[in-house]
Amino acid sequence: MSAQSGERGLIARHAGTVLVGQLAVMAFGVTDTIIAGRYSEGALAALSVGAAIFISVYVSLMGVLQALLPVWAELHGGGRGSEVGRSVRQSLYLAAIAIVVGMAALLAPAAVLRLTQVPPEMRGDVEMYLRVLAFALAPALLFRLFSTLNQSLGKPQLVTWLQLGSLVVKLPLSIWFTFGGAGLPAMGLVGCGWATLCVNWAMLACAVWLLRSSPFYRGYRLWERLEKPDWQQIRLFARMGVPGGLAVLVEVTSFTLMALFIARLGTAAAAAHQIAANLMAVAYMVPLSLSIATSARVSFWLGAGDVARARHACRLGFEQTVLCALLFSTALVTLRHQLANVYSDNPAVVGLAAALMVAVAAYHLADAVQTLCVFLLRCYRVTLAPLVIYCTMLWGLGLGGSYMLAYRGLGPWGAMQSPLAFWIMSAGALAITALFFITLLRWTMNKRSA
Repeated sequence: MSAQSGERGLIARHAGTVLVGQLAVMAFGVTDTIIAGRYSEGALAALSVGAAIFISVYVSLMGVLQALLPVWAELHGGGRGSEVGRSVRQSLYLAAIAIVVGMAALLAPAAVLRLTQVPPEMRGDVEMYLRVLAFALAPALLFRLFSTLNQSLGKPQLVTWLQLGSLVVKLPLSIWFTFGGAGLPAMGLVGCGWATLCVNWAMLACAVWLLRSSPFYRGYRLWERLEKPDWQQIRLFARMGVPGGLAVLVEVTSFTLMALFIARLGTAAAAAHQIAANLMAVAYMVPLSLSIATSARVSFWLGAGDVARARHACRLGFEQTVLCALLFSTALVTLRHQLANVYSDNPAVVGLAAALMVAVAAYHLADAVQTLCVFLLRCYRVTLAPLVIYCTMLWGLGLGGSYMLAYRGLGPWGAMQSPLAFWIMSAGALAITALFFITLLRWTMNKRSA
């Protein structure tokens, strides 16, 4: 087997394993949505608000910890496995800060609920749901640290098995806690929160047991005495993680605000957008998984001091990401009516959703490229510039331009009064973002090679 095919296979297998785990995690939300909808319309409405707040908090803080992957992959690649343990222990201080910040936000959501004008009759359920999830945040973030460590070491299989196993437990627990039975009273929406809390702590317990007992981790010296905070190391983590977390927050909020702006166009527009957004979220898991796998290999070779093989891994990652994105985009366009029919039998919704698919396909292609680029830029410790580009493009041109095109008109184009305006402008903003990132990545790699 040639070195090229071997490297390509490593990236593909790593990405495939991560993808299965990511889809299992996505199924958590699908499970809760179905169960809450079966319980009551009010529970489903409260879930949509509570989940949006929790996801915004969790994904942003998760981005802070995920950004540490290149650090440990470089130590692994440089043959400094014994230093991984101390680095992981120092990252616990950053995780503790993230947990405190996140719990504070989830335990006091009243201001956000008032600002977004959530109906008063819904706020009680939302606040109770978030109160439970606040205590599920700590195990979720610590498990993300375990996941990032395994991805950096090229061993994501254990994480995926735990995620799949947790889904098997999550489904019956959510049903039982929500509807009650066997002596347990029905808890409604908050039951979904309690099920998530139980599953998150169980996953973390399994992760700790594996770290303690598996021979694979022994050489990394993870179980030594926790050192005092090394503020120089923690500042390095923060310089990588905080911009990464904020960048994720910009992405998430730009998508969330798009949905809020589209809602005023009516139920058919909102439903069509939801179909497009759901398909987009599923498709995004593929470039995300490839980005994680590619960045792990690039950082491994950078740690080994082999810049040429790092560039080679970058190129292979690009090839696989663009190929997969083209296949998904083609499928979205070719099967647009059939895919829309899976979600709805309303002709107005199906027709509008199908019309959105062409723009969604362009969005996905640009999104796949920029996602890979931003992960690779972190390998080269470039984090602040992508954040600035995200804020300018996604919030400025993407959201601002979308709003203008949809409701007020933009240049020679009149107001479209359609969700298509948001997908067109957002796809354009992401395409420009991808071009900026490609240019920045090429410049950074050439500078590293000089």
